[in-house]
Amino acid sequence: MRILQSLLSIFGLLFTLNIFADDYKLDLSHTHLGFKVRHLGISYVRGQFNQFEGRANYNEKTNNLSNMKVTIDASSIDTNEADRDKHLRSKDFFEVEKYKTIVFESTEIKYKDKNPISINGNLTIHGITLPVTLKIEEWGGTVTDPWKNKRLAFEAKGEIDRRKFGLTWNKGLEKVAGLMVGNEVILQLEVEAIKME
Repeated sequence: MRILQSLLSIFGLLFTLNIFADDYKLDLSHTHLGFKVRHLGISYVRGQFNQFEGRANYNEKTNNLSNMKVTIDASSIDTNEADRDKHLRSKDFFEVEKYKTIVFESTEIKYKDKNPISINGNLTIHGITLPVTLKIEEWGGTVTDPWKNKRLAFEAKGEIDRRKFGLTWNKGLEKVAGLMVGNEVILQLEVEAIKME
């Protein structure tokens, strides 16, 4: 009987968290999905993806964020250098003709003082899916814009080893102890989403 009561309590809690959750979609014009990676061991190359879509559920009463999924057009990579972008789209890196999308799906979101502080999820790049954690560096919460649209915003940061996703191309440097392209990629995300009617 106690087990049944516990299960009912858990179900009731989950139901409460989700029944008042609203659907939000990413606002492309106010969202930046960026990254940076070491270049020649002494500086960084920065880039971003220009085409993507994403959705999530958010319960404003409980501050509960859930069911986040972002799908990125891998061919939309942009590092402000046409030849480099062409190389990144090739078989040496993203191989975009075969692996057209990059996908992130949340699995767990952690909280502190009722605010989300990190998002655990599965990231799929180049056909390989691995767990990744995005740390929320600034939680903007929600606001209603002048046109009565409810908006949600936050900034997050993460880090991945590109080699684990099969992106292994590189060249060694003769005069500097290092590599032409760093293996650690820092993800820099500025997210703004709008509530769907």
